[in-house]
Amino acid sequence: MVLAVVLALLVIGSVIFHFWSPWWFTPVASNWGSIDDTVEITFWVTGIVFVAINLFMAYAVFRYRKKKGSKAHYEPENTKLEIWLTVITIVGVVLLLAPGLIVWAKFVNVPEGTAEVEVIGQQWHWSYRFPGVDGEFGTIDPKLYSFDNPFGMNPDDPNGQDDILVSSQELHLPVDEPVKILLRSKDVLHNFTVAQFRVKMDMVPGLVTYMWFTPTRTGTFDALCEELCGVAHYAMRGRVVVDEADAFQAWLSGHPTYAETLIKTPADAHAGQTLYAVCSACHGPGGGGNVALNAPKLAGQHAWYLERQLNNYKAGARGTHEDDVFGRQMAPMAAILVDDAAIANVIAYIDTLPDDAAPATVTGDARRGKKLYMTCAACHAPDASGIWSQKAPRLAGMSDWYMSNQIKNFKQGIRGTHLKDTYGGQMALMARMLRNEKDINDVIAYINTL
Repeated sequence: MVLAVVLALLVIGSVIFHFWSPWWFTPVASNWGSIDDTVEITFWVTGIVFVAINLFMAYAVFRYRKKKGSKAHYEPENTKLEIWLTVITIVGVVLLLAPGLIVWAKFVNVPEGTAEVEVIGQQWHWSYRFPGVDGEFGTIDPKLYSFDNPFGMNPDDPNGQDDILVSSQELHLPVDEPVKILLRSKDVLHNFTVAQFRVKMDMVPGLVTYMWFTPTRTGTFDALCEELCGVAHYAMRGRVVVDEADAFQAWLSGHPTYAETLIKTPADAHAGQTLYAVCSACHGPGGGGNVALNAPKLAGQHAWYLERQLNNYKAGARGTHEDDVFGRQMAPMAAILVDDAAIANVIAYIDTLPDDAAPATVTGDARRGKKLYMTCAACHAPDASGIWSQKAPRLAGMSDWYMSNQIKNFKQGIRGTHLKDTYGGQMALMARMLRNEKDINDVIAYINTL
């Protein structure tokens, strides 16, 4: 009797929780509402079966409970029951499969004239490529991947010269225009997903997969990787912004073509020396940093990282949080570098400064820190030299007190929460693995041994 009541309550509770659950679909933002319909049909079919089977079990437990003088009836064959069960099962399977097959038929057939964009996934970020005015993508070759050619573009293919390269975690698309997403992975399995679009597809190294949809409302949506791709999988997040046509074209025109990326004016270290005179007041003439002024060591740091941080300060992605006292001091200083050429020149000069290891000021258990650093090493390299393709800077030999302060800033939401600071956002998530100050000190103590 008790078991029958428990089964009945289980059914009632499950049904109530399903309809009043706090976890439900995000509002659809594409033409794929039919996928929601398919899922709801699946819920109805499996829900009816769940309710019917469990209520029948509760009835059977109660109806055929042990009673004095009762005997079980043995009936090995029941043709009528078997026919009914077979028919009901066939109907259920058809209801489960048919809607999905209909949607899949639409999913794999892309409408003619649909615009294309390529999404490239790698541990642990996204980048994007649009065809140029010729409407054709240039060919790529994984053998050509390098710091200067992160997209693997074939320089001998004329179709690729006008391809537009977006080295950013943010993708913009025009509203109410169908788009075919070509998916390519540079390393391991990934999966490009925007929940509001309802479509997703695996990205397989060596293959180009695809999906298509029509964005139906403007807004900003999270792009996620939904294929376990490594230790920082959960931090592999980007954004898809759906714009009106004019705003989309304005955004697209702000990114370079492949041909434009090949035209580089050599940086002038001599001009950078003049610009660095202001920086030296805090960071020191040799770029070695000054703990009293909260100015970290610059000499020996990767040029691409320095460039990104200076641009973040200038764009307001860093140094605007009210609790980031020293970052707020740095923001107006970065504004002195008026353009990309000025940034390149001052970084070129910093690159000429002697790379002497910063003195260790943080003490901790290096042996324990080595175990904690195993996660950090996935991005920053086992020797803490940094990995450009992971967008992770060098740590070894840099100012340890500064690393400690920044990890705390990431943990407290002082840094890495700005919408434009996508890589800082990743680090804010990763910093949580260091649960307390001892963890921070231990991992930095190990980095100081490298």
